[in-house]
This record gives sequence, C-alpha cells and structure tokens, in this order.
Amino acid sequence: MSSSNQGIPGLPDLTHPTELIQFGSQLLQASLVLVFLVLALGMAIALVSFALRRHQQENVIFIGEWVFRYSQILRGLQHLTLVLVLLVVGFFLSSTLGNRYHHWEQAKVVQVAQTVAGDKLEQIAPQVRYITQEPFTYSTQVNGKIIKVNDTREVNRFLLLAGSQIQVKLEQNTDIQGRSAIYRIDYGADYKVINRLKDIKNFFFEAPPPDGYSLLANYKVERSGTRLEPVNPGDYGFPFSLQPGEEANFRVTYQAQGGPRWVYNAAGQMLSNFRLTTTANFAPVDFASGIVPNEIKIDRRSTQYTWIFNDNVSVKNPFGVFTNTAPIRNTGIMPRLLLLAPALFLWWLLLLYLSVPMSLKNVAIASGIFFACLLTLTYLARFMNAELAWTMISLVFLSLSWGLGSNRSASVAVIICSIAGAVLPVFGLLVPFSGLTLSGASLLSAVWLAVRHWYSWYSFPSEDRAK
Repeated sequence: MSSSNQGIPGLPDLTHPTELIQFGSQLLQASLVLVFLVLALGMAIALVSFALRRHQQENVIFIGEWVFRYSQILRGLQHLTLVLVLLVVGFFLSSTLGNRYHHWEQAKVVQVAQTVAGDKLEQIAPQVRYITQEPFTYSTQVNGKIIKVNDTREVNRFLLLAGSQIQVKLEQNTDIQGRSAIYRIDYGADYKVINRLKDIKNFFFEAPPPDGYSLLANYKVERSGTRLEPVNPGDYGFPFSLQPGEEANFRVTYQAQGGPRWVYNAAGQMLSNFRLTTTANFAPVDFASGIVPNEIKIDRRSTQYTWIFNDNVSVKNPFGVFTNTAPIRNTGIMPRLLLLAPALFLWWLLLLYLSVPMSLKNVAIASGIFFACLLTLTYLARFMNAELAWTMISLVFLSLSWGLGSNRSASVAVIICSIAGAVLPVFGLLVPFSGLTLSGASLLSAVWLAVRHWYSWYSFPSEDRAK
C-alpha cells in the first residue's frame, strides 16, 4: 500500500487495530500511575497523622489543613484527569479524521488525474524529402600507401512546405474502465509543395500518422484528388515527381483515437502560410504548451482555437489542445486543522475556566459539542466550501455554548470565550490569512481576560455557578 493510501505518515489512526491496541495499553499504564500517585499521597497523610497521634491539638490542626488541601487536590485532579482524557481522546479522534481526510484528498487528486491520464496524440508535420549526390573525401590504404579518394554519396535533404491548412475536430469520450478520457479525432490537412530546386524532380512526401494512437482509420494521402499508395506496407513515404518551379497539393485525412491531448509538432521546420484550426466539442478545454492561438471562439458546445503563422515562424514546442480540469485547491488545510484541534480545544477550555465556573458535567458536554462540530465540518467540507460550512456550524456551536452560563452575564462571557477561543481560531486555519486571524483571536482572548479579572468593566456575581 502506498503512503498516500495509508494517510499522513507517523500519525496514529484508530481505524488501524494495531495502533488501537497500543493506545489502550498506554492509556491503562497512565491510569495506573495516576491512581498510584493519589493513593501514595493519601497514605503519606495517614502516616503523618499516625506519627502525630500523641500531639492531639497539633495533629488536629495539621491533619485538618492537609485533609482540606487533599480534598482540593482531589477536586483539581478530577478536572485535570477529565481534561487530559478529553485531550487524549480528542487527539486520537482528530488524528484519525486527519488521516482519513488526507486519504480522501489524495484519492480525489488521483481520480482527477486519471480522467486526463494517458498517452498524447502527437501529429508530426509532414516532410518533403529528396536525395542528392554530395561529394566527400576519405582516406584509404593501397599497396601500403595512404591515399585520398574523392567520391560521392547519397544524402537526404528536405524541402520546406510552402503552405499548411489544417482542420482538426476533437470529440472526447471515456474509456471502457471509466478511468481516463480518450480523444476521437477527425483530421484533414492540405499541404502545398513548391519545387524551388533546379536539378531535382523526384521527392518523397512523408506524412506519418500521429504518435500515441490506439486506433487509426481511413488514413489517406491524396495528390490533387488522386490517392497515393505507399511503396512498402507500413511506410508512410509517398514518392512523387515535381518539375522545378512547379507546385503540388497534397491532402492528408484520417480518424484516430488516443490519449486526452492532441498536439502538432513542427519537427524543427520553419512554418510558412500555416493555419491550424482545432475544434473541440467538449469542455473544459485549453490550448497546450503555452503557444497562444491567434483566434479563440467559444460557444456553448465547442471551443475553436486557430494558430496562424504567415512567414518563416519557428515553433519549438508541440502545440494543440488538452482537456483542462479545474485545479484542486486548498488541499491539506483540513488535515492541518484537525491536527491542531486538541490545542484549539485546550485554548477554548482554558478561557472558559478563567471566565466562568465549570463543573465536570459542563466540561464533558462542552468537549462533546466542540468535537462534534469539528466532525461535522470534516464531512461537510467534502461537499461545500469549508468557510461557509464553519460559518453555519459556528452558529449552532454558539447557540449550544450559551447554556454553559448560569445567567445572562455568564452566558455572554461564554459566548465571548467561544468566539475568541474556538470560532475565530478554527476560521483562521481555514482562510489564507491564518496568522492575521489567529493573532486577532489571541488579542481578543487577552483583552477579554484582562477586562474580566483586572478591571470592573465586566463582572457577574461570584456565587453564580455553571449549570
């Protein structure tokens, strides 16, 4: 299994049985250590009480003070234990969701890539080849002497095309497996050849079919309406004669199927009187290789690109059209938010503890509300904008948080803590300006705590208790 299918490397995932068993054993060990510490403190107080049994008055004062402190420690340990349990459980829940979301994002990227994956169809410009005699000199040994020999050899040379008028119609279908797109191409091109040589009249018109096709049908090469036949099977070189100063017109047509990209390769030739028009009867589509078309026409059913090169234009890269897919944006944002969720929960809980009295029941309910809202956001973000989803969820979150206060003043304090400690931080991790939003949330938290504890701008009766 690939790493992308396993999720984010190094993070625990409770959907994996091995990690779940390991987590349970570590939790059991931590619980035993905590219980041992509490019992050890109780036994220490008992031993001190036994040692001071002869000093009754001092014993009563000492034991009373330590029993009071011990009860406070036990109450504090209850809250600390609950918060630690909620943090640990929340961390494993968040990491599991982060792994699942990461896996879903990678699967989505693979799915989009498969829709446009495959070999491209590349049409290479035809060449007009001729053979000429070229003198050359070589050295050889005769009777022990090295002599130079002047000879001639046949060399292939190429004649530039005088004009190219190409019409390409593209249809897009899905292959049998439904994984990628395939193109159906109807190709028709007219080429003009002018013999500007004085002593050459025999040529070969070499017009190969496109590279990368899976099906080629009705391939024809015609000269002035007369179909040309290749000399050898599988050879796409067609011999013809052309007197000096004369011109000939050739037409190449075929239907082909292949990968989801069609490009035209000039093969290093200079293009003159060149016009290529491609009509793609599907969407979305875009031009390839960054060679901007001279004309672009778009209607509801098709997109037409036209490249026009009038005189002596060299184009290095193949150019044409390809299926354009919408970019997959904002990947990795939700996994990052889920990994930081326990820290956000601790931030929010700390603000609540410093603002309103909190009972164990309210801490447990508040944690359930927080992680339930994050779970809802995780799955809503797959179908809609994450910022919009969190805006709607935060309204529910604030409405439920209102019940943590015992009266109106305490409830308003809870709402302020919830906005500064949960709503804004989560929203800040979803938007591009995360640093600015988190800074604003931290400043709001600090201002609220200063107003709540140092100044008398906002206060409520000390006897109020959370529900």
